Amino acid sequence: MHYSRALSIADLAEIARRRLPPSLYGYVSGGSEDQSSLVANRLAFDRWRFVTHSLVDVSQRSQAVEIFGTRYDMPLGVAPMGVTGLCAFEGDLAMARAAARMKVPFVLSGASTVALERVMQAAPDSWFQAYIPAQQDVIGPLLSRLRSAQVKVLVVTVDVPIASTRENELRNDFRLPLKLTPRLMAGGALRPRWLLQTFAQTLLRGGVPRFENFTATRGGRIIDAPTVDHRAGRASMRWETIAWIREQWAGKLVIKGLLRAGDARQAQALGCDGVIVSNHGGRQLDGAVATLDALPAMVAAAPGLTVMLDGGVRRGTDVLKAMALGAACVFVGRPAMYGLAAGGEDGAVRALELLRKEIDVDLALLGCPDVAGLGPTYLVREGDLPGM
Repeated sequence: MHYSRALSIADLAEIARRRLPPSLYGYVSGGSEDQSSLVANRLAFDRWRFVTHSLVDVSQRSQAVEIFGTRYDMPLGVAPMGVTGLCAFEGDLAMARAAARMKVPFVLSGASTVALERVMQAAPDSWFQAYIPAQQDVIGPLLSRLRSAQVKVLVVTVDVPIASTRENELRNDFRLPLKLTPRLMAGGALRPRWLLQTFAQTLLRGGVPRFENFTATRGGRIIDAPTVDHRAGRASMRWETIAWIREQWAGKLVIKGLLRAGDARQAQALGCDGVIVSNHGGRQLDGAVATLDALPAMVAAAPGLTVMLDGGVRRGTDVLKAMALGAACVFVGRPAMYGLAAGGEDGAVRALELLRKEIDVDLALLGCPDVAGLGPTYLVREGDLPGM
């Protein structure tokens, strides 16, 4: 199936599965350990049911939102994802351009393989997500680099103090730094389209990709053991580190990877502009609370704070449920990556178009002409009676 004929994110996932080497698709789609956090994120949406508002004029509908002073056409953005260049040639650039075309926020991952300066030139409104250690002598130069590149929104991910155990990746011989094992090479040989359009094109045009954006300086190749572990120092990060970053960073500051109401309060008290409720898409602590379940308490704990969410979003109805529970917007990772793998930049656009269409139709059927009007009256927990 061609990506343009996909009718849902599930369709794009199937196209991606057929086009990517099995080990790479397992990396994109999988979670940690038993993958219970990944599953929980999806099941949480099913526990909420809609209560429609009838006889409402929905002939004109709007799903535009304003985040940090910028108007976006959808209440949805593209989450940071590492090594997207393994799914499509210069995947970070392709994803940034797709988000810009759809006028939605894009968050460039610190684990990306295209220099952030190139991404900012192609999509100047992109956000940047950093994996930051506790050492100020590492953080300071990175902040200077971000200022020079005119990054306006910095997202600090805090739920990766150490690497998680991803058994599905280990069984598939997938790990970073990437090792070209016989199993990996055999899987690539079975996907000639990927082999030519992604693997070969990447090597011929730019050589072996490098981790470009972990720090202020260019990192090593993705196949080489790092001379300095980019995870070193993360385990000692504390709120004092965030407070210091806030003092140094004049742009918008967002903390990603929080699940506790008290942490949302603390972020707000330190002057952070927003938080992203996230369990890393089920890729870190297995058995973590689903992000949708954590959302309402975090919204209530920090009035005025921009509270966003990722994890488990696959349909327009998921977006509307999250917003009805207080999210300012949501971010998607795997859906955009499936689109990227299925058709590059245009495939990623297709993924966002599908979600935009679903949101538009669902708003009309729900009886809510504007996402700004969403609230608890549109939802009921499964098994409860709707309010009268």
